[in-house]
Amino acid sequence: MRGVLALVMVLALVGTAAAHAALERTEPRGGSTLKTSPSQVSLLFTGAIEPAYSRVQVLNGGGQRVDLGDSSVDAANRALLRVSLPALPAGRYTVAWRVLSIDSHVTEGEFRFRIAP
Repeated sequence: MRGVLALVMVLALVGTAAAHAALERTEPRGGSTLKTSPSQVSLLFTGAIEPAYSRVQVLNGGGQRVDLGDSSVDAANRALLRVSLPALPAGRYTVAWRVLSIDSHVTEGEFRFRIAP
């Protein structure tokens, strides 16, 4: 009986941990150097995120916001968050994000990319 209870508890914890939306992939990739300015930044998470409480911003080396302010979760893939960019000059950029997964867990972070001169 104890073994069954322990197994149920472990499975419940695994299910809970899997529900959190963790950052899986970005475009451009964190730490990459690009030859040209990307038209957008995309972040793919391991699970669905809440559109009303999820955002991404792109900042230049001086900490000024340079994206077009249209951060949104893709309607067809609720694990995909994007923001559009104007043509950016050479330099270093920071992408800062904060998302709320459907299980109400907040995650946030940042990564950088560079556009070569």
